[in-house]
Amino acid sequence: MLTGIVIDALDVAHMDRFWQEATRGRTDGLRLRFVPTATPKAGKNRLHLDLAGGPDWEAEVERLLTLGARRVDIGQGDVPWDVLADPEGNEFCVLRPGHPGVLADSGLVAICLDIDEEDRRAQPAFWQAGADWHAVESHDWGVRLRRTPTSPVSLVMGPPAAPKAGRNRLRLEVTHRDREPGEFLDAGGNEFHVTS
Repeated sequence: MLTGIVIDALDVAHMDRFWQEATRGRTDGLRLRFVPTATPKAGKNRLHLDLAGGPDWEAEVERLLTLGARRVDIGQGDVPWDVLADPEGNEFCVLRPGHPGVLADSGLVAICLDIDEEDRRAQPAFWQAGADWHAVESHDWGVRLRRTPTSPVSLVMGPPAAPKAGRNRLRLEVTHRDREPGEFLDAGGNEFHVTS
């Protein structure tokens, strides 16, 4: 079962505070766990989080900027969402009202995993089995999984994938009784954590 996201942090306490306030504590029970690292972020992450902007999304973006986020350009072009970065440079998106697949007005609404074109079938199959979440949408852009059809948080997978340059700063965490705890690789070579 997918239980959370592990995030490398230079300042664990600061990042924990930022994300608690950024999500308003609304994560659908998923835990954001911060682990210390001495390595600063480099390059675009392969995994990022999406927050719901709600009906007053402009005010929500301003609130996040006041908390310590900043606007970033990762080559997204003109898109109907806002791309920000947390205090340590991890990209995240603020989705506007009417964005497909958004089932809440605030908090965490999507965990987005970039996948390579050749992994379009293997990755969703791997995560459906490993996370015990189920496909609720499948399109040209990728696949959306949810714990239940009405769960506010989805796992979204689709290309293009950022080049793999070392260990991912954000990693999925699953609980699995029949597997040894530790760090493993998914079908696309992305690290994930298993807890018992």
